[in-house]
Amino acid sequence: MDVWKQFEENDITHSAAHHILAIMELKKTRGYARVTDVAKFLNITTGSASANLKSLKTKKLVIEDDNRFLTLSDRGQKLAELVIMRKEVIREFLTNILKVSPEQAEVDACKTEHLLSIESATKMREFILSYRGA
Repeated sequence: MDVWKQFEENDITHSAAHHILAIMELKKTRGYARVTDVAKFLNITTGSASANLKSLKTKKLVIEDDNRFLTLSDRGQKLAELVIMRKEVIREFLTNILKVSPEQAEVDACKTEHLLSIESATKMREFILSYRGA
């Protein structure tokens, strides 16, 4: 397989990652999440949030109950946790190893949080830990 085609094989898009993280954060802080809450949290229209969430529901990453409350499936929760882990690793690597400004590191981590493989994120984490111990 051509390497460049692997980009298309990611489980979720950048936007989908933010929708999943929004649901996770809203559930943690409020105890519930609805489409309108996700839209407000992400500062987008309810229509946009609804369209994006439809795809996540089809992929069985997000579940909507009869009362229109959203929750992450087990797979969606795991995916959200992996996105957060990758973002933290990328941010830390950029700021502490490469000395990128915190602002730029945040932007770059956000851009790539859903793209980096678990293998690469794990190796980056190991490198950071060994760098700290050096």
